[in-house]
Amino acid sequence: MVERKDVEFKADADVTLRGWLYLPDGPGPHPAITMAHGYAGVKDHGLEPFARTFAENGFVVLLHDHRAFGASDGHPRQDVDPWRQISDWRRAISYLESRPEVDPGRIGLWGTSYAGGHAIVLGATDRRLRAVVAQVPTISGYEQGLRRIAPEATAALEEALDEDERAQARGEAPRTQAIVGSDPTVPASYRTQEAIDFYLQPTPDGVWANYATVRSTRAARMYEPGAWVSRVSPTPLLMVVALGDTVTVTDLALGAYERALEPKRLRLIPGGHFAPYIAEFDQASEAALTWFREHLH
Repeated sequence: MVERKDVEFKADADVTLRGWLYLPDGPGPHPAITMAHGYAGVKDHGLEPFARTFAENGFVVLLHDHRAFGASDGHPRQDVDPWRQISDWRRAISYLESRPEVDPGRIGLWGTSYAGGHAIVLGATDRRLRAVVAQVPTISGYEQGLRRIAPEATAALEEALDEDERAQARGEAPRTQAIVGSDPTVPASYRTQEAIDFYLQPTPDGVWANYATVRSTRAARMYEPGAWVSRVSPTPLLMVVALGDTVTVTDLALGAYERALEPKRLRLIPGGHFAPYIAEFDQASEAALTWFREHLH
């Protein structure tokens, strides 16, 4: 049996982060895994099956909501700042270290999509981590933008970003746009049906809303976690890459894997960006579990 507890910890003096702590059977201290979601996601978006799989196999698991999302504090709400999320995640590692159930010398990190990029940065810069899993990770915000945004739409996007900046300079709140939507006349981060189905999956009332700040898009287009991939070594790195990924883009991930140094492993799975959470969950979770067993037990 796995016990799930609601927990919280300070990110800074004004912001408390909240999440779920999964405790395995048996006496500790246990190895541990810290987890978080990708772009504008919350822990309720399909991550619990991964957390429970890890906990059922003897790991303490901390799954937290990023600042300004889900149960965590932070304003403006639904604002995605990758470097703030990375800084906060270090506090999650420190919180795990402080738990009596955890062996602080055996902590791994699992990140997916946007947070897969965070996993690469943290793996490269926080040597408390003994193993890292980056699932369908963001590698280059610039290159992803070139693939996903039509050239004729770029000028309008840049103008929207600039107008948001001018509005904030006037004292207005950051502007927002939809995260997913099928109407081409309404700005949205994602338009594919698989993205719509994933983000709009049932979640408890009030946990998530279908919008993010416009400035989150600028931050995403500036974010280059692939620049850190060669620095993850000597921390062991597993990359789980979907062969049909058009969101974080398969060939960018494969190129990053080639730049990574040993010890490393690549697990290829069929399907698109959201396949690891659903159709290919068994493959994605087994690959991560095997990696953590090898390097944390």
